[in-house]
Parts: sequence; C-alpha cells; structure tokens
Amino acid sequence: MDISLFKSDITTFEGDLIVIGRYQDEDPSSAEKTVNQTLNGALDRRASRHRFVGKSGQSVGIDTAGQMSADRVLLIGLGSRDQLDGRALRDRSAEVAREAITQRAQSVALLFSHDLDDTQCTEVLAGFNLGLYRFDSLKTQDPESLRHEVGSLAISGQLNDEQRHRALTLSNAVNLARTLVNEPPNICTPSRLAAVAQGLASERVEVTVFDREEITARGMGGVVAVSQGATEEPKFIHVHYKPSGESRGSIALIGKGLTFDSGGLSLKPPKSQEIMHIDMGGAAAVLGAMTAICELKPDIEVHGIVGACENMPDGNSFRPSDVLTMYNKKTVEILNTDAEGRLVLADALHYAAELKPDAMVNLATLTGACMVGLGNHYCGLFSDNDEWASKLESAAKSAGEKMWRLPLDEGLGDTLKSQRADVKNLGGPYGGAITAALFLKHFKGDRVWGHLDIAGPTHATKTVGSVPTGGTGFGVLTLVALAEQFTKE
Repeated sequence: MDISLFKSDITTFEGDLIVIGRYQDEDPSSAEKTVNQTLNGALDRRASRHRFVGKSGQSVGIDTAGQMSADRVLLIGLGSRDQLDGRALRDRSAEVAREAITQRAQSVALLFSHDLDDTQCTEVLAGFNLGLYRFDSLKTQDPESLRHEVGSLAISGQLNDEQRHRALTLSNAVNLARTLVNEPPNICTPSRLAAVAQGLASERVEVTVFDREEITARGMGGVVAVSQGATEEPKFIHVHYKPSGESRGSIALIGKGLTFDSGGLSLKPPKSQEIMHIDMGGAAAVLGAMTAICELKPDIEVHGIVGACENMPDGNSFRPSDVLTMYNKKTVEILNTDAEGRLVLADALHYAAELKPDAMVNLATLTGACMVGLGNHYCGLFSDNDEWASKLESAAKSAGEKMWRLPLDEGLGDTLKSQRADVKNLGGPYGGAITAALFLKHFKGDRVWGHLDIAGPTHATKTVGSVPTGGTGFGVLTLVALAEQFTKE
C-alpha cells in the first residue's frame, strides 16, 4: 500500500474515497465545509437527515455524482476531542479501512483533523492497517470474489518516515499474532511457532529451539509430561535480542504455546475443544512483540521464550495422580491434566530466571476463572512486586490495551499444598485465576515477575473498532511498550 501525506485542496483528490472526521458537537472542519460547498450542500443535508453530530461510531456517506474528482465522501464521528486518544484513533481508522474494503475503494484520502501530530498520525496509520486485516487464506475463492486490496492511502497531518515505519511495524506484528491465533492446530503447530521465531535470526538476534530430546535431557518435566501424549513434537523456543549499544537493562517475555489443548486424559467436552486452537495466544503475543522489537531496535536486551506443544489423550499421556519433577527440581502432583498450561509455563519461567533478567512477565490463556471475573476485554495482572505491576499497567495504558490487577492472595496458597509433592497443579474451587498465579510463583525464582492471564481478550466474538472477530493480537503492543519504556532501576 502506497502511503502519502495529503496537503492539497481536498476537492482535487483523484481517488475513490475521501474520509473526513468531525469532533462531537463541534463545527465541521474547513475540509468538510469545502466539500459540502462543492457538493452544493448535499453533504450537510445528508448529515442532518441521519442526525450525524460526530459521535464515536457515527458515519454517513454520499456519492459525489461527478461534482468532485473523488467518487465518494464519508463523514466519520471522532467523538469528543478530549477523548481522542491513541486507541480511539486506531479504532476510527480501522473502521475506515473496513469501509474502504466494503466500497472496494482502491485509493483513500483520510482527513481526521489537520492538527494531528506525528504520534497521532502513527496511530491513524496503524489503525488503518489493523482494519485491513482479514484471515481468509484458507478459503477457496473464485476470481470474481478475490479479496479487495487498498492500493494507496493519503493522510492529512504529520508523518515522517520513522513514524511510518513504526506504525506498519507495530500493526504488522499485531496482525502476525492474530494470524497465529486464527490458524487451525493442524497448521499452527509447535514447529510453525519455531519457524516464525527462526525467521527473526540476525546479527543481533539469536534464536535457539530445543526439540523433544533436548527438552527431556534438560529435565523440563512440565513440557515433557504435557506433550508426551501428542504426535506433534514439542518445541522450546528462545529468541534473544541484543541492542547494538549500551543496554538499559534486560527483560524476559514468556508465552504459553499450547497449539491445541484437548484437556488430555481430563478430556474437555467437545464444544469446549472447538476454540482450543487459541490456547497459544501468549506465545503469539510474545512472537509478535519480538518481531516488532527486532525491527524497532530498543536499547534493551529482550528474551522471548515460548514453550510450545499439544496436550492430547493417548496411552502415553500423563495422568491425574502423577507426580512430575519440574525443571527447577520441584515436584508437582497432577490433579487435572487440563491444568497443563501452568506446567509448561513453570519450566519456561525457570529457564527465564536462569538468564537473570532484571524483570520478566508471562502471558497465557490460562484460566476461565479470569474471564468469569473480568469478562473478555480485560486481562488479569498478578505480581508480588508493586513497582513492576505499575510498569505493566503503564505499558498497557499507553498501548490502549485493558488490564486489571487482581490480588495474589497468599491465603489461597494452602489449597495448592500436596501430601505427596511440593505443590499440586490445581487449587480449590474458588479463586482459580489466583491459585494459578500462585502456582506459577513457585517457579519464578528470585526474579521480578508478573503474570498476565489473557484468556478473555485473546479472541473476540465480534468486530469492534480495531479489534476483529477471531484472534485479536492482544498483548503485542503492551509488550513492545514495556520494552521501550523499561529502564533498570
């Protein structure tokens, strides 16, 4: 897609679609007034008929009927000026992109406001690219129904080459994570995740992938047990980015990569299995973020770590009542093989802790209990370090992703005690998201740590703003913001 800045008279734009933004309850912009005058008041009449006042989500369009070089004009509501943050700009731009696809527009001019700075224009371009995302590569299509592509986008405002690169890098990273989540488990296997990681290798990026033999030799009992009922080979992935100059510190990003979770011998009901291709949403977020980090090159050392495998029922599957010896040598009594993600994460956390990062955070579609408590738009944050929790919340806020801190209630820790092992893999009937976090805490060592339960926001059931139906790419922008903001204290 060709991207340019539009600074001429909007009525001279020779393209398919002009999009003009209006703030809620404010006068039309000069661009809207000029277009309305050129169309002999038709745009204003159409807006009045549809009671368009610039509210967020409102839009109204009109064909120019040959009175302008462009074929069609669309007014879109921006909402209140003081609430037009980065997330809102992305949402509005994504809506425009989807309208452009619906209108089969090849060339689009986007004039939200002439006073947008370069940071805001970055959000506009990122949002437009997010709005163009579709996962339809597995559909058979005849020539007449081939997907439409927008060929060019002209934006009003300020946007230099660096910001343009940033916008496309971030949005492409989110779209990569969406695709990995959307891909079915016969395509997005542990080997597929490993291949994505290996594609990042460069002079400053070292990629290491352990196979089953190496995973077993290292004593990663959680990964070994969860994967032993599957024919798909497990992969343990480590992407290590090093800055060219002096580093401000180091962080580890750890993702759960269950490319399919049947529940193992504690088998899920068939209906619950239909969505289990998304159980690698944490891994998708980490790999998407590492893709962007390797492009944006922050001056911080970043480790991206993924434990990838399937959890399947088989004669060789691990069993309820088994006792596993984990990578950190602690023993875990298995009560339920469907509480498997925490076992894989436990080994990944200890591996990360051995690298001695200044701080680490893991992401996982870990518990339905978190969704019960927070719904499907917020991820749950757990940490025993208030300062690190605050940094995670700050990164999420700047990224426009919703996060809510939940208590790491040590009072529930007794429900994880085992008579036969150091700890059980399942707590009591209450506070399931909390007991899962408490389980992970056993494996973080002495590192500063946070746990993000992203079970809710990883997958969406309907399209809203810049978030499409299906895989959302949640977490990518937060992790990139975290890497860019982090400084070792």
